[in-house]
Parts: sequence; structure tokens; C-alpha cells
Amino acid sequence: MTPITPKNILRHELIGLEVSVVEDANPHNVGVSGRVVDETRNTLIIEDDSRERCIAKHHATFRFRLPDGTLVEVEGSHLIGRPEDRVRRRVRRW
Repeated sequence: MTPITPKNILRHELIGLEVSVVEDANPHNVGVSGRVVDETRNTLIIEDDSRERCIAKHHATFRFRLPDGTLVEVEGSHLIGRPEDRVRRRVRRW
């Protein structure tokens, strides 16, 4: 399996990555950080201090920490869709 990089993050598994919410339509979600424990079509489930927070992808911007320590910001609108379908989808680079 290819290692996760900033170029292929949209086509990779997000569960297990460290993440923080940089921007969101709901101001209470900004600053939430932790580990991605689950992903649905429209949400990321983030474990934040032993508490799970459900964050909608559509109106949020996420900052992921890759295993090599690199930080990558991704608009949630690019993540919408079932994880298994997102892997096959072609995405234009921003």
C-alpha cells in the first residue's frame, strides 16, 4: 500500500489520523481536535478526550497530521461521499 501524502490524502483512509477543525459553520466545533474514529458519507467522528464528536464535512475545514508529521488542510466539501467511493473518484487539485 502506498504511504499517505498530501497529494493522495483524498484517496486514502482517514480513520486513525490526528485531526483538528480549523473552520466550521458551527463556531462550537472550531478547535475540536483528536483522532478520527469513524467516517460516514457526510460526517467525521472525532474522539476528543474520550468523547466522540460528530462534525459535518460540508461546512468545515480540517487539518490532518499525517504519520510522518506533515500537516495538511483539507476542505470538508472535498471529503463528502462514502469513503469507499471517494477512493475511486478523481479530484482536481486545489
